[in-house]
Amino acid sequence: MSRLFSTRPGDDGLPGPERRLAVLALILGTLMAVVDVTMINIALPSIARDLEVSAARTVWVTNLFQIVCAAFLLVCASFSEMISRRRLYVTGLGLFVLASLGAALSRSLEWLLVFRALQGLGAAATLSIGPSLYRSIFPTRLLGSALGLSAMVVAGGYAAGPALGGVVLSLVSWPWLFALHLPLGIVSLWLAWRALPRERGRRGGFDGRGALGSVVMLGSFFLAMDTLGHGAPLWQALAWLALSVITGWLFLRRQRRASHPLLPPRLFQVPRFRLAVSASGLAFVGQGLAFVALSFLYQQEMGFSPLHTAWLFTPWPLAIMLVGPIAGRLADRVNPSVMASLGLVLLMLGLASLALLPQDAGMLDSLWRTALCGIGFGLFQPPNNREMMTSAPRELTTSASGVLSTTRTVGQSLGVALVGAFLAASAPVQATLWAGCLACLLALAASLARVSLAGAARTGDGEEAPRVQSSSKRVQ
Repeated sequence: MSRLFSTRPGDDGLPGPERRLAVLALILGTLMAVVDVTMINIALPSIARDLEVSAARTVWVTNLFQIVCAAFLLVCASFSEMISRRRLYVTGLGLFVLASLGAALSRSLEWLLVFRALQGLGAAATLSIGPSLYRSIFPTRLLGSALGLSAMVVAGGYAAGPALGGVVLSLVSWPWLFALHLPLGIVSLWLAWRALPRERGRRGGFDGRGALGSVVMLGSFFLAMDTLGHGAPLWQALAWLALSVITGWLFLRRQRRASHPLLPPRLFQVPRFRLAVSASGLAFVGQGLAFVALSFLYQQEMGFSPLHTAWLFTPWPLAIMLVGPIAGRLADRVNPSVMASLGLVLLMLGLASLALLPQDAGMLDSLWRTALCGIGFGLFQPPNNREMMTSAPRELTTSASGVLSTTRTVGQSLGVALVGAFLAASAPVQATLWAGCLACLLALAASLARVSLAGAARTGDGEEAPRVQSSSKRVQ
């Protein structure tokens, strides 16, 4: 860990000692946003009972947060270029904390949903620029290790959320789940304001029409996936999907003409970036499929209780926590595309072994298969994220960060929706796991296609970037 804060002559990024507080601010902000999703899921029955509303309506406590967050990722990433990433991160974090307080004090579902939407907007502001801040904080030689640390934090948040929510609810009522964000948020705000790199916002306008198109495009896409995943009438999902496609076409046309596009077309002219985005999206489709499919497999097919099912999921995020930092560190030394491809092979083998799991298998038979999936994903994600961030031109780092976050959420949501479609068609649960294998196979093809490009970039010093000054000085 101390290696992350070492300084060598010629390093870009912040000096070693200044990285500690900056990365701590990012870790706390990420943890709050990630833990919130899984922790609040546990509280939905309690919220429905206390607010005297149906369980179906309380699902929107989770859905609205995720939809708003996903819809505004690209917008927030672009807006940060105008006001600086540090200001946007602090503003988004502050909004998240204040909205958490409002959610804790809410006594009706309507007000709770308002504050959940604001929480989603605040989370979008922080998550959209997180990867680009890692690139500004750490030198390129340590970027893989830093992104491995980020993967460990995200996995830890997903793993700890349900357990933390269960412990809190066993002692106090659900509003305290939101109140937990207040002390962590205040500390994170102070750290972010003090330690994140200071920089000047760019001069020029903001693509308002592009921003509106992005929100409608992504928002309607996630509504389509949510509708499909919850078994609503097919025409509703198709209507939302049609709106997303039409708005997406108009959005892409706008991006080719805008002076400051939210999604610069030049970014996707870089083959390594384009292939890394494809591999990431497909891998997250596979993971999204597996997470939902395994719940049905363990409970409906194998007869495990919900508590046992939760324990059977645990090896996946735990393996990512253990393997992610190692994979990130190795990606700084060897071709990251090779590492990512190896991870996809293991993930695919893990999903195939789960699809072949007999109904009378014991917990140990399930645990090692789930752990294999986690090991594979842990080997894939940090090197692939490193490829995405280092292949993007330095001046487009913020846009690349927004694409990274959006790709992750789109892939996961598509995977979840596909499970709903498979189950609605009365397909066996195992078929969804095989679909996850197919998604990973396509991701592997994209990853292997850029191995030689990544190797050439390393040989030719293609990843070097200009130095970012200390946080005590302004970047010119």
